[in-house]
Amino acid sequence: MKISPLPILLLAAFVCLTLSSCMTTGHKFPEENVKKIEIGKTTQQDVKELFGPPWRTGMEDGLTTWTYGSYHYQMLGTSGGSDLVVRFDDNGKVVSYSYSAPNPEAR
Repeated sequence: MKISPLPILLLAAFVCLTLSSCMTTGHKFPEENVKKIEIGKTTQQDVKELFGPPWRTGMEDGLTTWTYGSYHYQMLGTSGGSDLVVRFDDNGKVVSYSYSAPNPEAR
């Protein structure tokens, strides 16, 4: 009985594609503008002008929170991305923010 090589080739191709696959979510934002954020001064409108509309919005400890992020995932190899979370008080001013990137001091 002779086995056709086609199923083996298809399986090998599927395994190779799966292992080399990647996924990107979020959207890029101008990371160079992070240094322009001033706690207690920068407003929601300022943040929108600096970074555009947020990728996600929510609440954290009663504060309005905007998230900007671009995330890249790979099955094999290094994943990466950048993340900016901005928290606003009831008057729409920045209370705090956190920024993470693979190498934020180089930005």
